[in-house]
Amino acid sequence: MATLAKPFPWMKMFRPRWLAQGVWTLFSLLLAVGVWEGIVRLTHLPPFILPSPGQVGRRLGLAIADGSLARHTLATLQEVGIGLLLGVVLATFLGYLLARSPVLERLIGPYLVASQAIPTVAIAPLLVIWFGPGMLSKVLICALIVFFPVLVNTVVGVRAVPRDLRALMHTLHATRWQTLRYLEIPAALPLFLGGLRIGATLSVIGAVVGELVGSNRGLGFLINVGRGQYDTALVFVATFTLMTLALALYGLVMLAERRFLRWQGSPRDFH
Repeated sequence: MATLAKPFPWMKMFRPRWLAQGVWTLFSLLLAVGVWEGIVRLTHLPPFILPSPGQVGRRLGLAIADGSLARHTLATLQEVGIGLLLGVVLATFLGYLLARSPVLERLIGPYLVASQAIPTVAIAPLLVIWFGPGMLSKVLICALIVFFPVLVNTVVGVRAVPRDLRALMHTLHATRWQTLRYLEIPAALPLFLGGLRIGATLSVIGAVVGELVGSNRGLGFLINVGRGQYDTALVFVATFTLMTLALALYGLVMLAERRFLRWQGSPRDFH
């Protein structure tokens, strides 16, 4: 009896579940645009207060045509990428040290927690004054806003390693590097990636806050230009671009989770 051929890997993208999710997403977007258009028509608000979807679309076309949107998006993306990388590396390193050293946690833990009571909006002007309106200040703001959620999840993830497994690694005479590679990293990875999801979206906020405070490029600068010229459609274009960047970063982390946590399987794998 002939067996059915296995589907090609790319056909997994078109499973009914993903297709249904795409349909619902498209429906919600069309509904939101329809409600937006309805509000504009009913209220007769001027474009500098609430532009219509068509006006925003035309402004988007102009920003793409003159290259301004691509130029400022690339600037923000560079700040977000470098700041996210810096914040994640520092938070992971310090989080591991705090998880493995209770003394160190008691020494600097209260300062880390207290630092979260200071809004990023209050720190951003100081960083712009100290480091100038260039990329460095924006990178530092991104790193600061990413730092804490990744740090906390790293600490919790490393401490969630079962004691029995640590004892087993000790019995097998595993080195510290082997324990880190084969036990602590796999055990902490789910929580670490959960913190990275939060940090990736917050990094966009950090870059924009810095650009709004002082910058001559970036999507935050574009928002300032639109606000100053009462070009509200441009503000909408920059805001929607920021939303797209945040969603793209979130999606990349989700793909990383599916790639690196494949060994966990799913409940359906055991039925």
